[in-house]
Amino acid sequence: MSWIYLIIAGVMEVIAVYGMNRAANKYKDGYIVMPIAFGISLILLTLAMETINMGVAYAVWTGIGTCGSAIMGMIVFKESRDWRRFLCIGIIVASVIGLKLVS
Repeated sequence: MSWIYLIIAGVMEVIAVYGMNRAANKYKDGYIVMPIAFGISLILLTLAMETINMGVAYAVWTGIGTCGSAIMGMIVFKESRDWRRFLCIGIIVASVIGLKLVS
């Protein structure tokens, strides 16, 4: 169950970043989405860390948030889709997997 909490926490992090972008572009709904999603994300991360090591849990959470936000930016906000961005996302994913494997 902890891994499910952790994955949902990462997805909520991406939703919170979406809210942050909306707020930065003067949409009032962003000010509602952002704190709710960040709050849910942190609560679920805390629950996940009851059984998953802190270093692994935090790496997975930030990895989902970072990669998910970059991909969302490319799809939703039409940001650059340069191959180097995909390479960097791949490096982040490989690093998180590697950290899990050696823990």
